[in-house]
Amino acid sequence: MASDDGTPPVRALVSRIMTSGDNHARPFLIVDKVAARVFAFDASGKLRDTSPALLGAARGDVPPAGIGTRTLAQIGPADRITQAGRFEAHMGRDLHEDVLWIDYDSGLSLHRVVTTSRSEHRLTRLATPTTDDNRVSFGCINVPRIFYETVVAPLFRPADGTVYILPEQKSVAATFPTLTDAMDKAG
Repeated sequence: MASDDGTPPVRALVSRIMTSGDNHARPFLIVDKVAARVFAFDASGKLRDTSPALLGAARGDVPPAGIGTRTLAQIGPADRITQAGRFEAHMGRDLHEDVLWIDYDSGLSLHRVVTTSRSEHRLTRLATPTTDDNRVSFGCINVPRIFYETVVAPLFRPADGTVYILPEQKSVAATFPTLTDAMDKAG
């Protein structure tokens, strides 16, 4: 179990989620794109674990229109964005194995790190202390196999949950307006 409870934006978002009940008593993940980390929480908001992650090669918070209908060969470098936002997530399958579908229509999922292209050095990138080399995917979120199988799958397999992906260009308030509104009304 990791003791890292997150960056200030992660801690603030957890507080908003738990105060508002936005997770609907279900497990949730927070993806901090700037820190290139995934934080996994159970339904009560308890941090279960955290892991480094590989993210879309391009920076940005909004995916290009129609990205989910393109083949990987049709997704250029500038379009490889891990979108920001709040998503109802569920376990499912892609063409090869089980994945956590974050936004099926745009093809966004969280899955075990893909190691088919040795030239990308994805496992090495996950192991480095810097986040500069964690931008390599087509937009999906890649995590170590052990984190996926011992944390993500057990949290989401019995029930759906929510995934919150923090922005790197937009504001948190613009990305999660209902959570900001809930905090304003509670305060």
